[in-house]
Amino acid sequence: MVRRATVRTGGDSGTGGGSGGSRRTAVKAARRPELRLFDLRPFEGGELEPDGDYDGLEFREADLAGQDGGGARFLDCALTGCAVDETRLHHARVLDSVLTGLRGVGTDLAESTLRDVELVDARLGGVQLHGAVLERVLVRGGKIDYLNLRAARLKDVVFESCVLVEPDFGGARLERVEFVDCVLKGADLTGVELKDVDLRAAAELDISAGVERLAGAVISPSQLMDLAPVLAAQMGIRVEG
Repeated sequence: MVRRATVRTGGDSGTGGGSGGSRRTAVKAARRPELRLFDLRPFEGGELEPDGDYDGLEFREADLAGQDGGGARFLDCALTGCAVDETRLHHARVLDSVLTGLRGVGTDLAESTLRDVELVDARLGGVQLHGAVLERVLVRGGKIDYLNLRAARLKDVVFESCVLVEPDFGGARLERVEFVDCVLKGADLTGVELKDVDLRAAAELDISAGVERLAGAVISPSQLMDLAPVLAAQMGIRVEG
């Protein structure tokens, strides 16, 4: 039998007063990106190029499906409403950019770098971000299915008001990562390393594997109560009435 930890939080997210409020100050908050994009030039079309250099461009409703932009650099760019099905962006660098309304399946961002990036209202599935580096990244709104973050490094990352279905954090390192009003379904934490990870404000916390790796995270008292049976089973503790 596979034991699964599922937590649905209500009002007790640890953000109020009392002892919960005082404990919150001990958790280092994630630094969010601060982006101001001005005078963007429209992307003239054509296909992405491997190792391409894209600076100060706006990609609006562009069909990038199946294209190869491996190793490319996107600096001060806005991608809005773009299709990224099977788009290859392996080892790309996305810096100081806003990605809004991206949609697609099988986007390859493995071993890429995302720094000072906002990903807003995405509808993505099977995104490959294994081995990637995410720093000062905000993921807000939208839904991402089967997000692969194995062996990735996340620092100063906020998942806010989004739905993550079966995200795989196996072997990843998370530091100053927050889940705010975010739904996690079937999260795999196998081998993960956590430091200053705040799960208290998660709307739903469903851990399919790796619940024993929660050291370095902070959860609310109500979440602890919900996790207690799974944690006891993991530690070999028998609980009998």
